Amino acid sequence: MGEILFLSHRIPFPPDRGDKIRSHHLLKALAELAPVHVGTFAETGGDLAAESDLAEVASSYRLVKRTRPLPLAGLDALATGRPVCLAAFDNAALRQWVREVLATRLIETIFIFSGQMGQYIPADFPGRVVIDLCDVDSAKFEAYGASGRTPRSWIDRREGVTLAREEERLARRADTVMLVSEDEAELFRSRLHDADHVDLRAIRNGIDAALFDPEAVAPHPELVEQPGPHLVFTGQMDYPPNIAAAERMATAILPALRANHPSATFHVVGRAPTGQVLALEKRAGVRVWGEVPDVRPFLRAADLAVAPLDIARGIQNKVLEAMAMARPVLASQEAATGIDAEDGTHFALASTDAAMINQAGALLEDTAKAASLAKAARDYVLTHQAWPAMLAPLAEIVMPEGGKRDAA
Repeated sequence: MGEILFLSHRIPFPPDRGDKIRSHHLLKALAELAPVHVGTFAETGGDLAAESDLAEVASSYRLVKRTRPLPLAGLDALATGRPVCLAAFDNAALRQWVREVLATRLIETIFIFSGQMGQYIPADFPGRVVIDLCDVDSAKFEAYGASGRTPRSWIDRREGVTLAREEERLARRADTVMLVSEDEAELFRSRLHDADHVDLRAIRNGIDAALFDPEAVAPHPELVEQPGPHLVFTGQMDYPPNIAAAERMATAILPALRANHPSATFHVVGRAPTGQVLALEKRAGVRVWGEVPDVRPFLRAADLAVAPLDIARGIQNKVLEAMAMARPVLASQEAATGIDAEDGTHFALASTDAAMINQAGALLEDTAKAASLAKAARDYVLTHQAWPAMLAPLAEIVMPEGGKRDAA
């Protein structure tokens, strides 16, 4: 008659960014299998406002407002030899709540979402441990360190090294480690000292095709009224790969497109744009919208959805969402990782700036080809990327004996 303890670094509501979309659907699927107790963090007013949604799904929960300044977490990390991201999510009140839940409830499985939360697994917990790392974060920070500038590059390289140690530890502690794609699982396997006895599973991200349905939403009126073409990029805009992608599009790709399409506009849609991102509006044809109530009207109005990321881990929800909205998508090879669609049939892929310019120009000129790509994109999502299909293996991972459990 076991129950599940679910620990996530961000509250899985509202499902409005990549990691929260995944944790949201995982939590809902787990709640169909057994009573779930949720320990998680809130960072924004929107997170706190979603507490009632969490209460509807969780049998019990502890929502902690994360207020620890990152510089303080960095000093703690230096003093203790830990990754900064672990120090940032270290909270005494949540640790106490975890102890209380384990002492008073029949917890059979601890499900960890994101490696930062692995620190809350008690060493003496006798039950099953499932860890969804999503991406290989240590590899991501290594890439930041290799391409960045001092002193930030030193910080990122250190984070990569310390995170790699923590990921190795978690691989040994878990009964099963989940990652977001076969490529990511293979990368993680290659970085372990001994992967023979580690159970690695690739559970891909899905898409809510009923929500992201082009027939269910009207195009954004401002984009409809303004001359185009309109190129749309969505994402969390304080996330370094998204910042770099927006800058790449605005500075290296858009100007070339505007030579043949003078009214072409690049729309950056996503919360928390940094000063770097906001400064892009000074460039001709760039509009930074910041946080919006709904990204779907922007996608619905897009002549082309773009994802020119140089660094990308796992599966990019922004690509799947645009495909589900039946928009032609132009993405980098990195942004398409983990999506088993076909270049030239379901989306268009390019690596260099010149290739991006050529592909974008061709799709803007050949509207029939763009429409064919858009239709095939939605058909692909409906057939291959629905959340129920993606999460079908979850029951066997969490409780290998099978079957649902009732509350004690």
